[in-house]
Amino acid sequence: MAQYAVIETGGKQYRVAQGDVIYIEKLPAQAEDTVTFDKVMAVLGDENSFGSPMVAGASVAAKVIKNGKSKKVTVFKMNPKKGYRKKQGHRQPYTKVQIEAIQVQGV
Repeated sequence: MAQYAVIETGGKQYRVAQGDVIYIEKLPAQAEDTVTFDKVMAVLGDENSFGSPMVAGASVAAKVIKNGKSKKVTVFKMNPKKGYRKKQGHRQPYTKVQIEAIQVQGV
C-alpha cells in the first residue's frame, strides 16, 4: 500500500505521496534545492498516524523544481452611474515541488 501524508504549507493543506508534483505558495528556495516540511498532520499507509495537531517526528522532503507565476487574473470593479471603473491584474507566485520522501520516526 502506498504511503500518503497530509502536510500544511502556505496556510493550505495538501495530500501528498512520494513522486507527486505539486504547486504551493512561493517558498524562499531556488530550483534544485531541497526543502523539508515539518508540519505533517497525518501519515497514512500500512500504519496510520494522526497528529493533534501535528505528528511528532514526521517530515516530508521535497525538491524544488522551479519558481514561477500563475496565469493572470483580471479584477474589474465598477460602480454604474458613478463613472468609477478600476481594472487590475494579478499573477500569484508559486513554487513547483516534487515529493522525494516521507519520514516518520518512532512508528
